[in-house]
Amino acid sequence: MEKTLSYKRQCAWKSDKANKDEIFMFCEGYKSFLNSARTEREFVLCAEKAALQNGFSALQNKDSLKPGDRVYRINRGKGILMAVIGSEDIEKGAHIVGAHIDSPRLDLKQNPLYEDGETALVKTHYYGGLRKYQWLATPLAMHGRVVLANGNTVDISIGDEDDDFTFTISDLLPHLAREQGSKTLRDAFDAENLNVIVGSIPVDDEESKKPIKDAVLQYLNENYGMVEEDFLSAEIEMVPAVRVRDVGFDRSMIGGPAQDDRVCAYTAMQAIFETKNPKHTAICLLVDKEEIGSMGNTGMQSRFFENTLAEICCLLGKSASLSVRRCLSNAKCLSADVNAAFDPNFAGVYEKSNAALLGHGVTISKYTGHGGKAESSDASAEFMGEIRRLFNANNVIWQTAELGKVDGGGGGTIAQYVANLDVDTIDCGTALLSMHSPFEVCSKADVYMTYRAYKCFLQ
Repeated sequence: MEKTLSYKRQCAWKSDKANKDEIFMFCEGYKSFLNSARTEREFVLCAEKAALQNGFSALQNKDSLKPGDRVYRINRGKGILMAVIGSEDIEKGAHIVGAHIDSPRLDLKQNPLYEDGETALVKTHYYGGLRKYQWLATPLAMHGRVVLANGNTVDISIGDEDDDFTFTISDLLPHLAREQGSKTLRDAFDAENLNVIVGSIPVDDEESKKPIKDAVLQYLNENYGMVEEDFLSAEIEMVPAVRVRDVGFDRSMIGGPAQDDRVCAYTAMQAIFETKNPKHTAICLLVDKEEIGSMGNTGMQSRFFENTLAEICCLLGKSASLSVRRCLSNAKCLSADVNAAFDPNFAGVYEKSNAALLGHGVTISKYTGHGGKAESSDASAEFMGEIRRLFNANNVIWQTAELGKVDGGGGGTIAQYVANLDVDTIDCGTALLSMHSPFEVCSKADVYMTYRAYKCFLQ
């Protein structure tokens, strides 16, 4: 009776639906990609290269489209849409997997470089929801793009290779931290003090009033052609200088930065690469700015997705306006974003029966938001049932979860913005430990099942 009536989650490592060798092999590709794609710009560059290798062509170079065609379009170097045209009329809807490729980090301020205490530092403005103390006394890498005064661009990537130098933010030694220790966690770490150490040797110029700062400027000029004013037209990010590593005696987990949400972006990308001749047009949509509300012209709240869909409709000989509306109304979307895995070290913030467990497959979240489902997209029972049947039929190991206790947790994804376009949408992604930290952890089995879930949905 219990076996037939009761619900019990499956552990992927114990199931005959999962092959350990396949899981480990797939995750080697993920780890390698994550080490190469350290920012949203770098992710798009890597994604475009992979798309071309998998038979995709730039949408702007097409005069027409037909079923089976594989196209992509880049949004200002920070987002990318990849589509495989389906055999069904596009007005009958598309199957969309949408993820974000930005992640919490420290952005350099527009006027960042200064000297104090015989040390050169750069000022930062943190991006997204991070815990400030986690970014102190940890090695940091510098990545970004600078637009020089003449309009030329130069890319910076320092701190990831074994022989590279790195950067860091100093922390207060415990001997002097009595006052700091009496403060709340929020008050103890001031965002204006997240200043990164970048040098300490003075320039060889007796007339220099700020010799260490000038030495840094000299280095930047010699290696990148920069002058100080060029910081004003730069996007430079400080990210953890941490290589992605296996975790555990059994190597069953992956640890590293920015897995929120590049784990879902990578698995979605691999899924569409393997999608051939789908019935419904398959779309992999990778966007920017989710961590700060999906705002701006590279975020999910921009018109990029709709405009690109209009281009596709026109190239299929359809009405750009009416066909887009009909396609969206009949479309289905997996909002591909991570969830919080149950953490036994902090069990009190979870409601365990509705929390994701590592190694128990891809996580489906019927709704996100916080409190009374505020700012969430709450999927219908019908769509939940449809996804449940699809995954079961394709031997995808899955579980459901909320992000923490009702009044103690919550979070957002791009789901609400896709759903606002009249699209059936549900959250579906990989569970993480230590989310938004410099070293997030996931289960390899969950990564693989996330890929399997997206693949059967797109196909």
